[in-house]
Amino acid sequence: MSAAPHGCSNDTSLPTCSEESSGPLAVIIIPCLLALSTVLVVVLIFCNLLKKKQRRQSTSDEITTRQPSVSLTVVSVSTPKVQAALLPWEIPEECVLEGLELWQTGRLGPVCKGLLKKRDGASSAVVVKSLRDASNQPAAKEFVELILFHATVCKHENVVRMLFCQTKRPPMCLVLEACSPGNLLHFLWTLRKRESKHAEPSLNFSERSVFLVAKQVAAGLDYLISEHRLVHGDVAARNILIGPGLSARVSGLGVAFEGRRTDSAIRQRAAEVPLKWQAPERIMMQLSIDRSDVWSFGILLYELVTLGSPPYPELEPLSVLPKLQGSYRMKRPDSCGGPLYDLMKYCWMWSFKDRPPFSAIIKLLESSLHLGATKDICVPQVIDICEYNRKAGLPS
Repeated sequence: MSAAPHGCSNDTSLPTCSEESSGPLAVIIIPCLLALSTVLVVVLIFCNLLKKKQRRQSTSDEITTRQPSVSLTVVSVSTPKVQAALLPWEIPEECVLEGLELWQTGRLGPVCKGLLKKRDGASSAVVVKSLRDASNQPAAKEFVELILFHATVCKHENVVRMLFCQTKRPPMCLVLEACSPGNLLHFLWTLRKRESKHAEPSLNFSERSVFLVAKQVAAGLDYLISEHRLVHGDVAARNILIGPGLSARVSGLGVAFEGRRTDSAIRQRAAEVPLKWQAPERIMMQLSIDRSDVWSFGILLYELVTLGSPPYPELEPLSVLPKLQGSYRMKRPDSCGGPLYDLMKYCWMWSFKDRPPFSAIIKLLESSLHLGATKDICVPQVIDICEYNRKAGLPS
């Protein structure tokens, strides 16, 4: 046993002795160390990912408690988080809905117009969306999602305002503000009936008015996409509210709401928008993006400057896409100046990448406002509703 150390002290045998003693150990120890370090690294990475996931979950829960999410999945009214989110919006006891009249039938229930009255006698015009069948659990859950959606999104001066909701007692309803004159398309039609020289000041509507209204609509749409990544999906005069002083608010958010849900049948319903307002990529590929809204905004400009004429009046809805593929675009209306028509054509660029974002559209409208004519737009033909629906491709 003592011979080995003695042999190792010999200078001539030292290299041989060191090689023999370290070789087998190196073969065993080094791979073990490498394997151990690899395991440690994997464990550390896994632990780090787990902690991050827990932090994200905690943050998500906190945000959901504080503010309802636009992309909520199916929820229940009995959920404490949902109750907490809805509580600030419940109709106060001192308010009552009166004079409700059926306006139209929605997919989940009737949509009525009426008055919201307070005990002090003050009242305001409202639109009330109601749930038809509260015993239908899927419908009830979807209606609550609709309420939460509006509570989250409707926080801009150019987007329709949510006033209250009612979920604690039947009927479950969503209360939205109503404006006067109201629907922009109907307002434009009323302007056709007036004689320009005898028009009331409140009814004056010129090309410069088009710029002012369009700027507000663009601001509302820009807010939806920049703050909520939300594509409206049905930009048209029929979905804009017009108020005193030509104040404008984006309305008709049903398609936007349904487009955010994951149910394929609901997505299909969201795609059922009249063809004449749709961008080419949406018609062909069901691709709905913010620049698709820009295309529809160009159609809205046409509606404004023609006092509510249907787009492509000379074409059947199904023939629009083939014509667009051949570089066809609507001609400049008689009451439309060059700068406004240039903006229309800019919105109607075939490739969505070439269309301007709404932030740029707002700047273009601001810089061109002084170029808009101040003479009242005059379109003598009175609208025939049935003929309009036929040309626009809307249901009669």
